[in-house]
Amino acid sequence: MQDLTRAIPALFVLLWATGFIGARYAMPWAEPFTFLWVRFAITFGVLLLIIPLVKAKAIGPLNAMHAAIAGVLMHGVYLGGVFWAVRQGLPAGFAGLIVGLQPMLTAVIAGLFLGETVTRKHWLGLVVGLVGVATVLSPKFGSATDGVTVATLGAAIVAVIAMSVGTVWQKRFVATADLVTVTLWQYVGGWAVAFLIATLFETGDFVLNGELVFAMVWLVFVLSLGAIFLLMILIREGEVARVASLFYLVPGVTALMAWVLFDETLSPIQLVGMAITTFGVALATRRSPRQSAPATMRASR
Repeated sequence: MQDLTRAIPALFVLLWATGFIGARYAMPWAEPFTFLWVRFAITFGVLLLIIPLVKAKAIGPLNAMHAAIAGVLMHGVYLGGVFWAVRQGLPAGFAGLIVGLQPMLTAVIAGLFLGETVTRKHWLGLVVGLVGVATVLSPKFGSATDGVTVATLGAAIVAVIAMSVGTVWQKRFVATADLVTVTLWQYVGGWAVAFLIATLFETGDFVLNGELVFAMVWLVFVLSLGAIFLLMILIREGEVARVASLFYLVPGVTALMAWVLFDETLSPIQLVGMAITTFGVALATRRSPRQSAPATMRASR
């Protein structure tokens, strides 16, 4: 059981990275917020079926409200902002670098509102991790800057802030509630935001084909259920700032997947960046023996 627990961070990074691959399959065939509200609605339906099977507990109106607020931030605003910015032309390298600010921003917010202590070693790890992410993404910056506008940059920055605040909100208010029920209410919040924006600003067009169906099924079951449940476990069992550091590993893993699936170039500089990022995450998440929790995730982080 201990070995399984220790595997959760690595499994989370692997699953989370596939989200960008799934988005690449989906975005040519559906508008971002339309795709997201349909994805969230399907996830909500699946969770309704799961709840009686796992005998998930009710969490009460107040906890449900807090879970929905976390969902608005973590699912609706974060995913919607990133998807919209990329669809409007923000280069993936720029988007990835902005998203890479999330662990440091989360550390600051967690320190202010959760009282988490961020040590010098942790800050060093966060900075090293960001340098590694920039190195991994550097070949993708290219010379295309047409999509770098106030609107696209603003959307990406708002998305990152929303993810950081949502993570802290989850830890602060509903970390101890039933994970399945909390996740259900998170998707209620995420759906509400995506549906409202899609209704107001999108046409709702879908090109139903194999790629879109595959992306929807993958993102619902692997990301919206599998990866999110793992993230909730990590948030519940560990410090938010340390959990956020894992996001630094995602661009490198995504680059590896794109190399395998789409025959994208994987340059030596990107491999160096992956090594730097891994070292930074190790610094940011490593605990001294006396700090380690005896039970679950904290020992593995």
